[in-house]
Amino acid sequence: MTHPIIPQVLALAAPVAEQLGLEVVEAVFQTNQSPPVLRIDIRSLENEDTGLEDCEKMSQALEEVLDGSDLIPDTYVLEVSSPGVSSDLSTDRDFIVFKGFMVEVRLAEPYRGKQTWVGQLLRRDDAAVVISQRGKPISLPRAIITAVELSNESPD
Repeated sequence: MTHPIIPQVLALAAPVAEQLGLEVVEAVFQTNQSPPVLRIDIRSLENEDTGLEDCEKMSQALEEVLDGSDLIPDTYVLEVSSPGVSSDLSTDRDFIVFKGFMVEVRLAEPYRGKQTWVGQLLRRDDAAVVISQRGKPISLPRAIITAVELSNESPD
């Protein structure tokens, strides 16, 4: 369950992140620790990787804004980190960054006799996700795709 102050934290953090070329991916306030921990996950909008320097800049800038707001009146620990690589691909950026990587595409219904496809990601457009299996492009209709994830498998 999301802590009640998270929407206010996000409202303060989003413009700070934007000024630094970052975006806030998630915020969690862990009150079961002493002192409580406010964790903010960020992602760089300018680079493929979010580095320690990005986290440090965000931490310093956000700490100043949060302390000035009195949103969290008691002592707390601010942690700013990168969420790392998610195996789910959903945004246009994900499909650009992971072009050439092996992916597993799950479908709501069988397409050409298969409901799960594994191949090298070539691209995603408005109509399809295109993967390569043994050098042959396969266009999977976006309308029936339920998930696209990074995969360690080799194509069938």
